[in-house]
Parts: sequence; C-alpha cells; structure tokens
Amino acid sequence: MSTAHVGLPAWSTRSADETAVQNLVDALGCPHAIAQILVSRSISNPAAAQTFFNPTLDDLIDPMLMLGMETAVARIQHAVRSSQPILIYGDYDVDGTTATVLLKTAIERIAPKETPATVTYHVPHRIREGYGMQNGVLGQAAASGVRLVISVDTGIRAFAAAEEAKALGMDLIVTDHHLPDGAIGVPEAVAVLNPAQENCPYPFKHLCGAAVAFKLAHALLLAATETEEQRTKLKHGLIPSFLKLVAIATIADSVPLEGENRVIATLGLRELRNPVQPGLRALMQVAQIPINRPPTATEVGFRLAPRINAAGRMDIAGDVVELFLTKDAARATHLTEKLNRLNDERRATEAKALDAIEIQLTALRDTLGDYLAECIILDDPEWHRGVLGILASRVVDRTGRPAIVMTHEDGHAHGSGRSIAGFHLLDALSAIHEPVSESDTPLFTRFGGHAHAVGFSMPSDRTNLLRERMQRYGAPRLTAEIMTPPLECDAELLLSDLTQSFYDWLTRCEPFGIGNREPIFLTRALTLCAPVRFIKERHICLQLQRSGQTTHISALGWSRTTDWPARCVEMALDTGSLVDVAYRLKAKTNPQFPGLELELVDLRLA
Repeated sequence: MSTAHVGLPAWSTRSADETAVQNLVDALGCPHAIAQILVSRSISNPAAAQTFFNPTLDDLIDPMLMLGMETAVARIQHAVRSSQPILIYGDYDVDGTTATVLLKTAIERIAPKETPATVTYHVPHRIREGYGMQNGVLGQAAASGVRLVISVDTGIRAFAAAEEAKALGMDLIVTDHHLPDGAIGVPEAVAVLNPAQENCPYPFKHLCGAAVAFKLAHALLLAATETEEQRTKLKHGLIPSFLKLVAIATIADSVPLEGENRVIATLGLRELRNPVQPGLRALMQVAQIPINRPPTATEVGFRLAPRINAAGRMDIAGDVVELFLTKDAARATHLTEKLNRLNDERRATEAKALDAIEIQLTALRDTLGDYLAECIILDDPEWHRGVLGILASRVVDRTGRPAIVMTHEDGHAHGSGRSIAGFHLLDALSAIHEPVSESDTPLFTRFGGHAHAVGFSMPSDRTNLLRERMQRYGAPRLTAEIMTPPLECDAELLLSDLTQSFYDWLTRCEPFGIGNREPIFLTRALTLCAPVRFIKERHICLQLQRSGQTTHISALGWSRTTDWPARCVEMALDTGSLVDVAYRLKAKTNPQFPGLELELVDLRLA
C-alpha cells in the first residue's frame, strides 16, 4: 500500500536537565545518552533509575487500594463457601480471554478441596453477540443457578445488563479498565473495580483489563493465606506465574508501559522463559519464539498476540481460555494449530481488505488532496468485522490521520476507530453522539473505548451523518501541528558511540511500547559509501560512514509507513551523498554477521 503524503515533520531532540543527567551517569556508570533518555522520561534520580532497570515483585501495588476490592473479595469468598455457581463474563480479545483464565484459576484455588468452586465462563462471539454483556446470556446463567456474575475487561458501561442481572436475582462484580461514562457514572453492582473510575484511590490508572482481574485474583489469594510462609510461597510462586498472562495482555492491549505496567511486563516476560503450561509452551513454539530466553515485547505483540486474537476475530475466543487452562499437551497442540490457521486466515482477510482500502484512499486523495482536516472514515459491507481494528490501525499508519473503518450487516454498521496523539477519539464519539436538535436522535446504538481506540455500532443509514459530525468536530481540532508532529529524537550520537556496551544499556530500558517508546537517535553528516541497495524493490539498505573514517554501518529502511525507494530517488541519493539520519539501533539478526545496524525512521540531506 502506498503512503499518503502528510508533510515531513521537523526534527527535535528531547530536552533533559544536564545536572540530573550527569548525576545518573556518575551514579549508574551508564552512557550519557542513556541517562538523557531516563531524565527526559521523568526518571531523574538513581533510586528511580534502579527501579526502572530492575523492577521486583515488591513494586507491585497493594490490590486492596482499589476502590471496591474489599467488597468484591468478601462476596466471592461467600460464593465459594456457599457453593454458589459463579459466571465469569469475558471478552474475545487477548485482554478478555487472559483475564478470564486468571480469575477462574484464582477462584478455584481458594476453594476447599472437598467442596470445589463451580466457576463457568462465557466469552462472547464477536459477530453473533458483539462486545459487552448480553441479557440472553445472563438469563441462561440465572436459570442454571448462577448467583454471582463477574465481568472482566467489560461492564463499565453495562447499565442495562446490570439492571437485568439484579432483576434475575444475581449479584454483579464489574472488573474493567475502559473509561466510565462521565455523565452517568458506573453501573449498579456489588462492586466495580476500575482504577479509572472517580474516587478510586489506586495510584496507577492505566492497567489493562487482565491486570485489573489479576488485582482481584491477587487479593483473593492473599486473603486465603494464613501464615507468613504461605504468603511468601504465594509471592514467589503463583504470582510470578500469573504475571506471564498479565504481561501478554498488557503488551497486546497497548496500555502505557510505565509505572506498574512496566513492572508487570518486565517480570512477566522474564517468567515466559521456558513455560511449563502446555498451551503457552505450544503457542510460543508455533510462533517461533525461542523458549530458552525471555521473549521481547515485540515478539509478544507481533507473534503471540495476533494468534491469540485470531480466535476472537475469526472464530470462537473460548478456545484461547481452554488453551491456557488445559494440562493436556495433545489438546494444547491441537488448539494452537487451530489458532495458527485462524491467524493465517485473518492475514489473508486483512490483505484483501487493504487492497480495497487503497482504492478508497486513492479516491480520497484525488478528491480532497491532503485529506484536509478529516478523520478518515471508510466502509465496505464485504469487510470482516473481526479485522476492523487492524484495518483502522493500518490506515492511521499510512495517513497520519485518525481513522474509522466500518462494515455493514443487516442494516447496522459496525465500526472500529484508531487515533493519533493529541486527538481523543472516545471524546470525539461522545461529542458527536448527542443530538444537536430536538428532532435528532443519538448517533450510536452502542460505543466505547478510550483515547486511541474505539468501537461502536449504529444504523447503516446514519453513515453520512457520522461523516458530517466527525468532519465538523475534527476540523478545528485536527491542526497541522497534531497531524504532522515534530519527530522527537532522544539523543544525538556519533557513530563511535554505537558500541555493544551502549546497546547492552539500551536493552536494559526494555520493554518498549506506548509510554516507554523505543528510543530514536540522531546522527548528522554521514556519507553514503556505496550506492543505495534496494531490497525486493520496496526497502533500502544504505552503507554509511563518518567522513574521513573507514568504519561503516548499515542502515535499513523498511517501507511500512514510508516509501523509502521513492524518498531516495527524490533526494537523488548516491555514493558520496551527505545525510542526517534518525534511527533506532538494532542488533543484527544473522548470527553469521554479528554487530549493530540502524533502522531508519527519517532521512534528510545534510
């Protein structure tokens, strides 16, 4: 797919207090650029830096600080003691399925062996049921004897479902991380666990859904201990084991990898080395992730998570819950192979839709030039609902604009949206949802999400109204500064700075993601010491060196969001050209040719 021209961003280098930087250099013995990265990310004293580099289990926050936790634990304990059947109502993505596994496992752990807990779960079908709790499922649960329902990764806006549960004689505990409705508040329930809700004293507000469920699981397990020995065994045994799935969900759900999320991700990735549970082990093997070392956040995000998500996108997400619960290696292998096939099917479906999206984007470019100030809205009844979020992300990558992608079924439009920094997409949907006159009706039948990702449904005949309202809302807000932000580099380096020791320090800053992005470096006045080499006509490889020096380094440009061959032609690059480069530092993947290389982010003539 070609890249829309959204203007070349200016370059800047993030500022950092030099005194604080030097203090870290002296205290840690780290390179100046590493200290500069830490200080620019508000890690400005040696103690905070040590926690950043070496988080421990002691850095996990006390789950009892979360509003409603004490009540939730007491209600679940009562259900277990009274042998009341419990239903966990999950969601179909990585976050929801792993949350289901964590909570089911914890509740079953606290039950006496002579009277095991009856814990069932329901993971909705994306197409047939959609997101959120459905009254029909609650009715079936009540009829089967369920008296307690616990939602995971859903429920914070489930006002109707909460009323239905109450009417059916069932108690409800909501565990969620999505933003509550600011005007209405939270549903009526025995307890609502969500650090983002008003008046919740929990100090970290950006947990994913599985992490909120983990907090409840942790609190339940702690309450079940009676001795210091039991608490120590829990801390160093079961809790690290739970963090494997919480880390996967945290990375997959794109929550900020800072604060407690960084602790969860770092510790969980370490625990993923050589996993024992058959499903997790089989999944890592089919994703071709070595099990003799901890995986990286990139491997989890781009190899594990898509296969887990494929079940909910293309088929039945309940297979994921079974995969992570089974102790049968043969069953785990069968389920893993199924997820792998579904992921291949998802990729083919996505590729076909992307071809159609390119046609629509070309038409928009021809009509609107640089898209003016629009949020891009595309729709096609042929697109699979399971890949809408991925498609929206691809459009954002290629255009630098917020994007909404929809499909239609039985007179209803179903959409997913993804946004850019500086444009709060859930706020936008909330604003355009409200009627603008007495004769209008609310736009959506349901919607939710957060700043960067949303989902919704509405009657198909309101599609043009959606476009009109989004254009009106976005025009004054989607400024040139938001759509073409400066490229922030973390430090300016010389080629001589790029040593293996420096790279080792850089890897200690992992895992990278939102809130702890992979650092971008800037090096000026490098000379091309060979012609540009084109890779499969889409990518490029440059050989760069400092003028007057003999050592050189490779710089690779992968045309995911930038058409690098076209840029090279535009700049008339050839042997001897002098360039400035913005890049990420990488280790070469071929063991026969060890060393470091650059991954191009931007390129300018010096």
